[in-house]
Amino acid sequence: MRSGTLRLSLPPRASLDRAIAWARTQEGWVEAQSRRMPPALPLADGVAIPFCDGTLTLRHDPSRKRGVLRKGDVLHIGGAPDRLAAATLRWLRAEALRLLSAETAEFAARAGVRVTRVSVGDPKSRWGSCAASGAIRYSWRLILTPAHVRRATVAHEVAHRVHMDHSPRFHALVAEIADGDPKAARAWLARHGAAIQGIGVGAGS
Repeated sequence: MRSGTLRLSLPPRASLDRAIAWARTQEGWVEAQSRRMPPALPLADGVAIPFCDGTLTLRHDPSRKRGVLRKGDVLHIGGAPDRLAAATLRWLRAEALRLLSAETAEFAARAGVRVTRVSVGDPKSRWGSCAASGAIRYSWRLILTPAHVRRATVAHEVAHRVHMDHSPRFHALVAEIADGDPKAARAWLARHGAAIQGIGVGAGS
């Protein structure tokens, strides 16, 4: 429901009429969940978005033909006004990949493991994933979270290079290589993750 749209998935050959009838019995629950969701925050001129441990204010800069330039806590975006959201999103994803790649290398060195590839995407329900091949993929939205949350997530995924499970040994390794309390990071995501997921929805993320 990140975009505010409810999706009903059906198994093959399931009855659509019965599914719709069942969904109607859940209207109260759906409405309650919708009220709990924070409003989406667009990537638009004048909007301030969270960024690492601070905020960035987006400013359309008509003097720039294209591109994005950060000056302190202001992000100047050139080009056509209707391309501001897409340009901002590209910049955020690039920054996320740059920072997460560097921090993955840092934590991999601490754990004594090798990571074969780092990439970013926009999953709706996961902040990171680690494949058996050694490739780690993160949500680009981690760039919108405080540094301690982002770094704890990196430590979590790197630890999966040793333990591909959530066993006590895995959690012990996360606690060993992380530079903060992983539980505090998980608690922050539980409280604020929905709001982070609503930033820039509809901008081609």
